[in-house]
Amino acid sequence: MTAATSPRRVLLAAPRGYCAGVDRAVITVEKALEQYGAPVYVRKQIVHNKYVVQTLEKKGAIFVDETDEVPENAIVIFSAHGVAPVVHEEAAQRSLASIDATCPLVTKVHKEAVRYSKDDYDILLIGHDGHEEVVGTMGEAPDHMHLVDGPADAAKVEVRDESKVVWLSQTTLSVDETMETVDALKERFPNLLSPPSDDICYATQNRQVAVKQIAADADLLIVVGSRNSSNSIRLVEVALQSGAGASYLVDFAEECDDAWLDGVTTVGVTSGASVPEILVDGVLDWLAERGYADVQVVTSAEESIQFSLPKELRRDLRAEAAAGESAKR
Repeated sequence: MTAATSPRRVLLAAPRGYCAGVDRAVITVEKALEQYGAPVYVRKQIVHNKYVVQTLEKKGAIFVDETDEVPENAIVIFSAHGVAPVVHEEAAQRSLASIDATCPLVTKVHKEAVRYSKDDYDILLIGHDGHEEVVGTMGEAPDHMHLVDGPADAAKVEVRDESKVVWLSQTTLSVDETMETVDALKERFPNLLSPPSDDICYATQNRQVAVKQIAADADLLIVVGSRNSSNSIRLVEVALQSGAGASYLVDFAEECDDAWLDGVTTVGVTSGASVPEILVDGVLDWLAERGYADVQVVTSAEESIQFSLPKELRRDLRAEAAAGESAKR
């Protein structure tokens, strides 16, 4: 049978889209705007998604690159990717009321870096040079950190004591490529210590597993996500490595190209961990208009993790609630 006469279908990966850390960060900005009023300043993009940033800007969030762009005594929110200690110090010096929306799984890596640096280990951080999460993590222990950007970098690392070396990683990497890098590092440093638990976050791993499950059956796999989103880019790579005929990254449905569908029977669809479901719905509608209305959800894992809001915001929300109760009495 040819593609023209074969039944067209969509394999929709699950889980996909928002992870707990992203959900927490976005809600943090929304609640801060409700609690304190606009404007609320956010250092860097709260999460790496164009639509989310644009939506929050319309509500009154102002995104800046550095803390010194925030007016003194204003409110600043730190993004889900985390910041170095020096950024907290800068905020305090400018009398800013800071709210830390760093994903708790990124905070875990920061704490590991601090602990191993206190024990005088050389820390090999596997990650992408310049990524905000990497910059923040390296800032926790700059004198002990070495960035390893992929397996090829393993040959270049120089450490003080080969018996005291540990690896950590950015949370949004490809699991397979990270383990390739770890294997290369272990060849050089047989005593290399691993972190007490996996640094790559559960959501990143789950979304990669979900893509692997559908990629071999997909003539085309569309990943919804922004081009500065590490975990979204990794999904395209994983799709191609796992047998997808082609794979493309799009922010919005209108970026999809009709030419991609030539000869295509099965389309896989997924989205990165910072992508709201409304953007996936747009791609599904685009596909349905072109004859791909049969959507089959392929579930590889269930997710139920939730994170509480940052302590600074919880404190002020509780105080307001208490004042409201007191006024009623």
